[in-house]
Amino acid sequence: MHPNPAFRKEETQRNIDFVRDRAFGTLAINGEDGPLTSHVPVLLDKSGDAAELHLVRSNPIARAVKSETPCVITVMGPDSYISPDWYGVIDQVPTWNYVAVRLRGRLIPKPHDDLHALLDRLSAHFERRLMPKKPWHSSKMSDGVMEKMMKSILPYHIDITEIEGTWKLGQNKTEDARKAGADGVAAFGQGLEISTLAALMRGAD
Repeated sequence: MHPNPAFRKEETQRNIDFVRDRAFGTLAINGEDGPLTSHVPVLLDKSGDAAELHLVRSNPIARAVKSETPCVITVMGPDSYISPDWYGVIDQVPTWNYVAVRLRGRLIPKPHDDLHALLDRLSAHFERRLMPKKPWHSSKMSDGVMEKMMKSILPYHIDITEIEGTWKLGQNKTEDARKAGADGVAAFGQGLEISTLAALMRGAD
């Protein structure tokens, strides 16, 4: 997370809402030979106290985690390179604006019997956004197919101990400079979801 406190003032609830909406991040643990990472869908509860995810058995993290293990999940949002010329102010330097929220906690293996309900909750989280399409549900699977596929997947729970968010949107600039930077992002941004980032920069305080 960026050390500048100007970028870390967002309320915990906004960070929770961001993670619940995005619901996809990078899980990391310390492995025997160095860090292990995996990109996973993740369901954070409304309070921000716990999260759920699943891993394929062959995943290096799944192989390494046999009991409670410290972990971090980083969830990224929009981002873009920022040219100093966009500010209209002298003596500026290039930077990168972005949104990211980091969850710290303990990754806990769960009984395999918990997996089916977890997968149903996960699919429901995304399917309800596709209305008016009738949501997909595992009950649509042919007899025995879901059970066969689940043999290769393991469920996990995370007890969340800390939520940190960085919303680096040019809050350390004057309002005019920040909004000029947002215009530059909207027109020439290099990154992901640049229109979203520009809108966030315009609304930052």
